[in-house]
Amino acid sequence: MSPPGLPVEADEFLDWLVLSKGRAANTIDAYRRDLVDYLAFGTDCGWDHRDVTSAGVLAWVRARLGAGLAASTVKRGLTTVRTFHRWLVLEELRPDDPTATVEMPRVPRGLPKALSTEEAAALVAAPRSEKAAARRGRSARRARPEDSDGPARRQEAVARRDSAILETLYGTGVRVSELVGLSLGDIDLSSAAMRVLGKGSKERILPLGRLAAAALDEWLQGPGRGAMEPERWASRSDSEAVFLNLRGGRLSRQGVHQIVRQHGVDAEISAALTPHVLRHSFATHLLDNGADIRVVQELLGHAKVTTTQIYTSVSRERLFRVYADAHPRAHLGTPAPN
Repeated sequence: MSPPGLPVEADEFLDWLVLSKGRAANTIDAYRRDLVDYLAFGTDCGWDHRDVTSAGVLAWVRARLGAGLAASTVKRGLTTVRTFHRWLVLEELRPDDPTATVEMPRVPRGLPKALSTEEAAALVAAPRSEKAAARRGRSARRARPEDSDGPARRQEAVARRDSAILETLYGTGVRVSELVGLSLGDIDLSSAAMRVLGKGSKERILPLGRLAAAALDEWLQGPGRGAMEPERWASRSDSEAVFLNLRGGRLSRQGVHQIVRQHGVDAEISAALTPHVLRHSFATHLLDNGADIRVVQELLGHAKVTTTQIYTSVSRERLFRVYADAHPRAHLGTPAPN
């Protein structure tokens, strides 16, 4: 049966993306949401995917922009709809593509946020801070007040897990979806390497720095991950997961977001933190210290080097900012004499 809100053709299109194009589950979910919104808008306007014109598609784009959605979100949605209509033409379900003449919204080229090296160091140290330990202790005692040994054991396990998560995010630049998708067989501590499955199910091997490898080793030992293992696993995926939640299941992306956000507070970092900020910081700090952009591209799993090049802008801006702050003649109104 078709998902709620989608016609049969849309359901078949999503199946085609999975079977013929190998699109990942997260990508399919995003396409599904875009199509539900697009087709619901068409229903309200009196048209559907079989008879919509370019004017109808354009009206949908303008409505989304008018609703305050980011240009990047609207652009992604139009990409979904354009791919859908091209598939309809390919399958001879309609003779023309109404999206062909609709221009993509212009997305401002924003610079990604990056932590300073001092902030990054404070963040990865935060799980072992007194502030974090006190918070974990209160939480554990509320969960099981009758268990006298449990709070300390769980507190140590959570500290090890959170340290491993932050060191891995900052030390490898992986996406949060790649992090939570890690299974035990993906980690090779003897070779200090890690296998991740990126966008489009593309596999890459990443080196583990000394601190990330040490944090993972500490977490994977008995007092770490073992303290969070349930008596009975709910699924094979959970039993193979590198990172677990307090219920013994595979840690979710939302769980990682919460961990990063909380330790940002513990480290007294004023900016709102997400796992992606650590990915930005990883790339920026590599380039700041002379890494080749092609190497950074491979480490990040970018299909095109142009995606990676935005980090060179970040590094260049930082260079000019450091110069302006540090050089004694940077703020003078007249040039230095020859």
